[in-house]
Amino acid sequence: MTQKEFQNVAPASRKSFPGSADLVVIGGGAAGIVAAKTAAGFGAKVVLVERDRTGGDCLWTGCVPSKALLAAASVAATMRRGHEFGVDASNVTVDFARVMKHVQGAIETIAPVDSPETLRDANVNVVSGTARFTGPRSLSIDSHTITFGQAVIATGAAPAVPNIHGLDQVDYLTSDTIWGLTELPPRLLVLGGGSVGCELAQAFARLGSTVTIVEAADSLLPAEDREAAAFVTQSLVDDGVTVLTGVTAESVAGQALVLADGRHLEFDSLLVAVGRKPRTASIGLDAAGVTVDRRGFVTVDDHLRTTNPRVWAAGDLTGHPQFTHTAGMHGSIAATNAILGLRRTVDRTGTPRVTFTDPEIAVAGIDTEAARRIPGLHVHTLGHEHVDRAVAERETRGFTRLVVDGKHRIVGATVVGPRAGETIGEIVLAIKQGLRTRDLAGTTHPYPTYNDGPWNASIADVRSQLAKPVASGAIKVLARIRRAAQNIRKD
Repeated sequence: MTQKEFQNVAPASRKSFPGSADLVVIGGGAAGIVAAKTAAGFGAKVVLVERDRTGGDCLWTGCVPSKALLAAASVAATMRRGHEFGVDASNVTVDFARVMKHVQGAIETIAPVDSPETLRDANVNVVSGTARFTGPRSLSIDSHTITFGQAVIATGAAPAVPNIHGLDQVDYLTSDTIWGLTELPPRLLVLGGGSVGCELAQAFARLGSTVTIVEAADSLLPAEDREAAAFVTQSLVDDGVTVLTGVTAESVAGQALVLADGRHLEFDSLLVAVGRKPRTASIGLDAAGVTVDRRGFVTVDDHLRTTNPRVWAAGDLTGHPQFTHTAGMHGSIAATNAILGLRRTVDRTGTPRVTFTDPEIAVAGIDTEAARRIPGLHVHTLGHEHVDRAVAERETRGFTRLVVDGKHRIVGATVVGPRAGETIGEIVLAIKQGLRTRDLAGTTHPYPTYNDGPWNASIADVRSQLAKPVASGAIKVLARIRRAAQNIRKD
């Protein structure tokens, strides 16, 4: 759905424009949609205001298109390495226009789930327009005014653009605009080596672009386990990506990025992927009595209430992890607290994150780098050369690392490998429920799967416990008693 099509559908007939609402939701992304549906499900009169298209960044420029692009790139890479399995596929070619048609097809298939029609079927009044607070209990939507009992701000975040001399003189790309490409860039320069930068760098390299990625930190994915980041870096290099770390961009001169060390990197397209900033600058937060921090994120408490007791916030603009799954969960919490007066709190336990490169990196709970600095925590690693499914598919690059406390409860994990994002779900549940490694080890898992990683790591931890002097001694005593009892029965 284009913005024009949305605006034609969404005004909710301006002849009957709502003058008041129990809950006004500003923003139609993941957080806003879940908040609106949750409140409407409680019987509240809900108005959702969206200036662009419902569905948010995840649907139109984030999760959905990027994973569709990665899927196409993965097929190309798999075909090229078919000879490893005795399958020869010569002259692999990529039709970029058809790849992008596949990407748009994925968006179009999922879009109806988040459409204004679907929201209206859920008793949410969807209004197209730009919302701005005019007071603690009122806001304007273009030329109209509406009062509210409660409000949820869910305006999300936008790609951050660094202050680099000359950058504004080139038609650079961001994760929002790259989906408008109609031709494969011969030379793509990616500025930023976080999750977005690494995912798109690998995808375009596999599709045929010559890709260079520049990261100011000493390694790609600096927030992740060092060995995990090294696996991804090597995979990018294997795909033909030139990786430059520990270097900063000084300026842009024509079609070249000038580094602080004087090197000039020429490009046909420049992708800026250095993070995201909250969309909070132009919605009248001062008038509403809602404060933001120095970075522009809305200040919220553990219940997602802002400094205005009638206004709540959820999603990427709050400073919480900027993930769709987090935004949706927080949208539900904010709406429930706003409409029912409950005091549900944000649960930070085990919040997962996934970098969808090949191999994937999935993390939940306390990450393994932090765990090594915390007394009483232990890290157990199982290399995926011991995971039979990985061996069968020649995908042994990776590992499963469990973080356990003194009682052998699972409190964190890092998984590197194919479908790590699926594998981490079981670990998230284990962390949230306070399960011990023995609970995972004692649960029958299907074989062979990549979930053998956490299972076998748990089994290894249990065996290490049984090998300790007290436990092993008790086991030996029980075995001797058992033997003696059997001998007596024989006699």
